[in-house]
Amino acid sequence: MSEIVLKISGLQVNYGGIQAVKGVDLEVRKGELVTLIGANGAGKSTTMRAITGLKPYSEGDIQYMGQSIKGVPTHELLSRGLVMVPEGRGIFARMTIYENLMMGAYKRNDKAGIEADIERMFTFFPRLKERATQLAGTLSGGEQQMLAMSRAVLSQPKLLLLDEPSMGLSPILVDKIFEVVREISQEGITVLLVEQNARLALQAANRGYVMDSGSITMAGDAQEMLHDPRVRAAYLGE
Repeated sequence: MSEIVLKISGLQVNYGGIQAVKGVDLEVRKGELVTLIGANGAGKSTTMRAITGLKPYSEGDIQYMGQSIKGVPTHELLSRGLVMVPEGRGIFARMTIYENLMMGAYKRNDKAGIEADIERMFTFFPRLKERATQLAGTLSGGEQQMLAMSRAVLSQPKLLLLDEPSMGLSPILVDKIFEVVREISQEGITVLLVEQNARLALQAANRGYVMDSGSITMAGDAQEMLHDPRVRAAYLGE
């Protein structure tokens, strides 16, 4: 079996006096696209913030590439290839699209490779190419999501965390974003995807986890979960 890129063991995270994440176990292997689905407030985004060092955790451990990353600062994790596209996107509004993409590649020095990757993302998202010199803050929500994903890919992630990439987007843009998520995964980038659109997430993923009230309640092959009556009733509206 391929190596484990991310291993979460017994993770507990508190918000104030509330335990938002309750003893979560989860793993992602190299080359996999794994999705974490669940209702609003289930603890999915809190888990993502804990992985990236943005939210301290009280119990348990998170291992990335075989090493515990408890207490490792977010910028250090980024330089090790652990990259998140957060809910809300986090683009640089006063910089152009092109400048945002270059910020993704700021640790790289392979100029030709950077330009090739930018062109590849422009192939995925022609709208970004048309607006390359436009300030990112003037883009629509969907365009900002395209830019945030493209910038993350430019940083050559070993593990890409996507937190609610379809949030607030039109159905056409949601389909486009998921098409690119699948492409990125097929190119070998390991992906952990948190997503409210359970159907699209499970259709794209290799494996899935269901989170409910801070706990993992189900895990397994994504295609099997897609046809599981419990998942269909709770998350697919059937």
